[in-house]
Amino acid sequence: MKSDTPTLSRTAARILVDQLVIQGVDTAFCVPGESFLAVLDALADTPQIRLITCRHEGAATMMAEAYGKLTGRPGVAFVSRGPGSTNGSSGLHVAKQDSTPFLMFIGQNPQNVMEREGFQEIDYRRMFGQLSKAVIQIEDPARMSEFITRSFALAVSGRPGPVVIALPEDMLTEEVEGPDGAFAEPPETGPTPSALAHVRDALQAAEKPLVLLGGSDWAAEDVAALRNWAEASGLPVCATFRRQDLLDNESPNYMGELGLGANPKLVAKVKEADVILALGARLGEIGTLGYTMMDIPCPAQKLIHVYPDPDELGHVFRPEIGVVSRPGVFASLLAEAGPLDGSGWTDWVAEGRAAFEAWTAPRKSPGAIQMCEIMAWIDANVPEDTIYTNGAGNFSVWLHRFHRYRAYGTQVAPVAGAMGYGFPAALASKLARPEATVICVAGDGDFQMTLTELATAVENNIKVRVLILNNGMLGTIRMHQEREYPGRVSATSIGNPDFAALAMAYGAYGEKVETTEAFAEAFKRADAFDGPAVLEVMIDPEAISPAFSLSELRESALKKKG
Repeated sequence: MKSDTPTLSRTAARILVDQLVIQGVDTAFCVPGESFLAVLDALADTPQIRLITCRHEGAATMMAEAYGKLTGRPGVAFVSRGPGSTNGSSGLHVAKQDSTPFLMFIGQNPQNVMEREGFQEIDYRRMFGQLSKAVIQIEDPARMSEFITRSFALAVSGRPGPVVIALPEDMLTEEVEGPDGAFAEPPETGPTPSALAHVRDALQAAEKPLVLLGGSDWAAEDVAALRNWAEASGLPVCATFRRQDLLDNESPNYMGELGLGANPKLVAKVKEADVILALGARLGEIGTLGYTMMDIPCPAQKLIHVYPDPDELGHVFRPEIGVVSRPGVFASLLAEAGPLDGSGWTDWVAEGRAAFEAWTAPRKSPGAIQMCEIMAWIDANVPEDTIYTNGAGNFSVWLHRFHRYRAYGTQVAPVAGAMGYGFPAALASKLARPEATVICVAGDGDFQMTLTELATAVENNIKVRVLILNNGMLGTIRMHQEREYPGRVSATSIGNPDFAALAMAYGAYGEKVETTEAFAEAFKRADAFDGPAVLEVMIDPEAISPAFSLSELRESALKKKG
């Protein structure tokens, strides 16, 4: 049957951009390169797409990844060949490990120099094969719409993830006739009625059940349905690493997060459980405490694993019940089927909740800055739908342990553990949800990896608030260093600029905070500024962790070494 889709004579670059519009792309991130000038030219005539020029490709891809996290549609980044693509690989890696739909377009060498190691030439199919769901090099301009449609479909199907598309420079300027594609929807993978019944029966028969939440493929209505069902069923629920916004942390059924430095009492609960429903969680290394949470390959607990990609079921832990389904879809179907009888789990849930409350209770730390008090003030004085972003480092524990995530889509953090992620993610979050308050919590080393995006923030008047927790060191590595080689400091002390002055030099607001008492008024001044604002919070180096001081860690390690 002949297609009714009209064919138009257009350059391949124009076809590409037209497909982005069809796929609903409203924002793209880039560092311009001569290898995709034709695409930039086509975007100049496309008001539907806002193009954000970044200062580094790593930040551009992290922004696009964060945009995909919040919208559920593939984030889009354009980078140039060679150094541009290698710089951009940091955000690509986050998208892979975080299961985020994302497209990275690379301007490629002209075809007449390929296979000769031309200027900045890389074979991206070999380079990025393990970092993406697919690497596609488009060499026939007539197939542009086919490949772009396929790329969007791949990015959102099964386990969501990144797709890399290489665009030979000369191909982009060729003019061809070709039809447009269609909006790519993820295929439905709802569970069978018998699978749903088996899961409900297994949970109902449990004496110590536990629901373990994770993954990226959720919608707000599914999260709401899950909460209502879990609370009505009296089920205990915990989150995997950096997925804490999948259940309101104030819910009486929320037990906490399984991640780095997890609550030992929560870990014990997981090991005591007789039935575990892993809903959307991939069951990776951090979320399973280094693969020690359950026996491999067959857990002692009855494992129910619900995941959209069948290849992940039994990848490490063999489930007794494996269900191929998008987690949000499955959660909504559980809710539709009605609550379970949770009368036998009341004490089990109450114990878990009490352990969470004790674990997250405020505590004193060395120095004039008390981050527990600051986090409590923030929680009490900003909207519940405030989006919090962060990169990687010990500083993030003050956010993840002592802040209560109240709404879905308020935690934008790298499961991949990428430093420098928080600030670009904050900019993308504010662009995706301009009505929301956005707070980036960063470390001093972490922030310096992408601080040049202050120029991007000022240029686009992106009103984010950044808290830089400055302790003059790379805290996570210093912690490990003191544990393994106590007193032998090497490479982890860092000299820092005056971050407040630097922010002002870029045209942002900047202020240094040296005491807990000064924080509230400083934050109010920063929040009143019509543009990006930076507060440099001076943390005592001894406050390496809520659990111990730097000196205590060193002394403990020295004693162990005799």
